[in-house]
Amino acid sequence: MRIYPIIRSSAPVILILHLGIRSELTNPSWWSELLIFNAIPLLSVIAIWNAPKSNDRWARTGLALAILSWLIGSIASSWNSFFGFQFPDLLIDGGYLIFYPFIIFGLTRQMRNSRTSKSLEFLDTIIVAFGATTAIGILLIKPATATFSSNSLDIFLSIFYPLGDLMLFTLVCSIAISQKISLRNLLLVSGTLIFAASDLYFLWANAQGTYSFGSLTDDGWLLAIILIAESTWHKGDESNKESKLNAIAVTFALFASILVLVIAILNPNFFTFGSLAPAFVTITLAFARMLVALNDAKAISSERALARTDELTGLANRRKFLAELEIFRNGEGSLLILDLDGFKEINDTFGHEVGDQLLRQVATRFSRALPSSALLARLGGDEFGALIRGSEGFESALALRATLSYPFTIATNQVKLDVSIGQALNDPDKPSNELLHRADLAMYEAKRSGAGAVCWRPSLG
Repeated sequence: MRIYPIIRSSAPVILILHLGIRSELTNPSWWSELLIFNAIPLLSVIAIWNAPKSNDRWARTGLALAILSWLIGSIASSWNSFFGFQFPDLLIDGGYLIFYPFIIFGLTRQMRNSRTSKSLEFLDTIIVAFGATTAIGILLIKPATATFSSNSLDIFLSIFYPLGDLMLFTLVCSIAISQKISLRNLLLVSGTLIFAASDLYFLWANAQGTYSFGSLTDDGWLLAIILIAESTWHKGDESNKESKLNAIAVTFALFASILVLVIAILNPNFFTFGSLAPAFVTITLAFARMLVALNDAKAISSERALARTDELTGLANRRKFLAELEIFRNGEGSLLILDLDGFKEINDTFGHEVGDQLLRQVATRFSRALPSSALLARLGGDEFGALIRGSEGFESALALRATLSYPFTIATNQVKLDVSIGQALNDPDKPSNELLHRADLAMYEAKRSGAGAVCWRPSLG
């Protein structure tokens, strides 16, 4: 709808209007701080929720909920500054606190689009962010908390907010350095850094007693929110640089967190519990990452096996057979092509389910007749292939044919099959497709003559 681009563009206009009003007013007014100020994050939420669907839906949801929770805290805080009826401080702090998990989730999804990034990348990013926050937070916050005499909630908030801002800073930096430059990521990085800087300035000024409600620096939050919202309307470069940077960063993040916890165990009074929280989270996420990595490795292994395995019989499939043939043909050995005789009639008479059961039983008999060094594959339909090392290729062909000398019993039905086998001896000077052609010609000769098994000879073509 056309209204959404208007909403998207109106937020920067209102920000400029708000800056102009603040520069003219001696004291902040309720209508400028409660209405105009908070209209900007509200419009940003609407713009994010209606951004192009080509961007990740979960990223848009996370960013929108983050700004919405911040807006709740901002409205309650602005209201309390002008009116007698007071919202509880828990509502204000709750809105600002919930902002951080939502924004971290949204930023990670937005900068690493879920359609191209994997769960390991997501966890790596969060681990690096928490690990860096642990190291930086301990260095910066430890001296500041040494003189705290407030209650536990105030101490927690005094630690959480700067740690949250440090988290945002390290998060966007860790993602940005592993990505190519795009307008979307530039907007996200700029918006996040401006938000963190504005928040840290507010915390510092508030601690110094120099902060005044409605100052121009508050508009830094609004500018940051506008930039973050605008990023959801742009496509980024989803191709990450292939680098070992993430693995190295994760290792250092985990090492820093473990070191901090070891120091805390040796000297329990050295750190506050709140400052240790990122270290606990980092180590927990590292264990989660290990489990995800194991599951991914298992899944990849299964996918690779399925890609080279015939689903019906469990034998190698044609792709696996052809890949092995490229290596196999350079040594002494034989290529066998096997085509079942009478299978089509059985399949047509008893149905495909019986036909599938018959193929599985044939595969079992063939497998038992071959040496462990041989490769047996189902090439498709009722055609099989075998790679026999050494000089026993024709003897193996006769052994394979002998496995069908007695009938199969399937669903109380006894059925009889035969097989025609063509053999082609390895020739390193001939390509794989030529060996396959020779074995095919020999197989058709075996079928035509009724010989059962025939070795290729030049007279066959």
